Amino acid sequence: MVSHLFLVLLLCFTNFAFGSNSKTPFELGLKAILSPSATIVHSTSGAPRWSEFNAPVPGTVVNVATEKDVQVTVQYLTKHNITFLAQNGGHGWINSLDLYQNGVLINLAALDFVTFNSEKTKATIGGGAIVGDVIAAAYANDAQVVTGNCNCVGTLGAALGGGYGNLMGIHGFSVDNILSMKVALPSGKFVTITAADEDLFWALRGAGPNFGIVTSAVMKAFPVPQAESIAWFGGLFYTGDKVEALAQAIEDLTLTPNMSIFQYYTTSGAPDFTPTILITPYYHGSEAEARAAFSSILAIGPYLDTTSILPYPEWNLGSEGFCTKGGRKPSYGAGFDLLVPSDWRKIWNDYTSFAKLPNAGNSVVLLEVYSLEVARSIKAPPASFPNRDIRYNAVVIPWYNSSSMDTIAQTFGSGVRDIWRSSGGLTTNRTYVNFAYGDESNEVVYHDSTPRLQRLKAKYDPHNIFSHWFNIRSD
Repeated sequence: MVSHLFLVLLLCFTNFAFGSNSKTPFELGLKAILSPSATIVHSTSGAPRWSEFNAPVPGTVVNVATEKDVQVTVQYLTKHNITFLAQNGGHGWINSLDLYQNGVLINLAALDFVTFNSEKTKATIGGGAIVGDVIAAAYANDAQVVTGNCNCVGTLGAALGGGYGNLMGIHGFSVDNILSMKVALPSGKFVTITAADEDLFWALRGAGPNFGIVTSAVMKAFPVPQAESIAWFGGLFYTGDKVEALAQAIEDLTLTPNMSIFQYYTTSGAPDFTPTILITPYYHGSEAEARAAFSSILAIGPYLDTTSILPYPEWNLGSEGFCTKGGRKPSYGAGFDLLVPSDWRKIWNDYTSFAKLPNAGNSVVLLEVYSLEVARSIKAPPASFPNRDIRYNAVVIPWYNSSSMDTIAQTFGSGVRDIWRSSGGLTTNRTYVNFAYGDESNEVVYHDSTPRLQRLKAKYDPHNIFSHWFNIRSD
């Protein structure tokens, strides 16, 4: 009798873990401790991934409705040895997100709240809020918040990796603007982490996914009336013969804290997919001042100039194309300190060859450049994010539909990364963790923070519950 009962329970457990549509006792047990608005489904259609290349394919999705739901779900799944992964925007692309039909995806999308204190100096941001949500709320409240530059990306997911963005030249990285975090820890505890919690406050701000699920965070906000929340931004389009000139001009450009510049190797889109170079300069100030500051870029002669003074909610328009989900996008990033014009000609040639392949015309090579003066001056409270010393960050995104192109896409992407690494002026390979492919060592993405992160991992997550994001266990 005991053996028969054990077999029945085992079958119930296995059906749940492998995504059966039947309501097993195991699933009903989880549903019983969730809030009434939370749901359990067996489809990822409501939580799609940005890239289908090596994407997690969970059999079950828990759509949480409250922060408490996250805690009890972590407790329940950990108790029953079920692998799980938390998701907001679904843009993380590293190849270690190995979640299969016996795993559970915790979908944070419903935790999309954004509130401000009366002084507009603090914003409380839910773990499901995307960048566009935060910017819209901040603008409506006559405030600004340091966020990433892509509206559809999860705000806190981007921030916990470090957090580059338009306002970082003035206010530092996103990690520098986090005041506190509510976190579901591997132990099952639900805690508020502040600077007084020296270990976890340091570890979460740079390697957050390794230590728990951040369900909300309080971040600094900066009161700015809507009339003053404007910047010069837009697109400058160049032909391929300007590759070397643009690389040298960016290398020689002095960025003040109110400036940043992006370069895209992209195409005109359907139907022709003609390769082009897009520069998106950003300047928080008047158009006359901006054009003077970027005069060396403008002097190269764009064939199209769409720049203008834009309000805060429109500063991220240049990255809207990145919000298209689906397709295969094995992306490779690198950090470096030097732009070599001849190398960028090689990259351009490789890019145009790949973009000509069937259904590869949406592929992109992106270079991001920010003013780092203020960010480098911030010493306290320290964070595990290690890349304040890196001048440039770039990522190559092969974008296509058929798995038959995976090998050639990986060859193209890793080849471009090799060029950046070989002539970038660094003594060791470095990559911003949110731009990494997934084959990098801990030292490449966490650099000199690695030893302390490994010690803290052993202390706070000894069973390696959170293991999908650049596993930092020392063994």
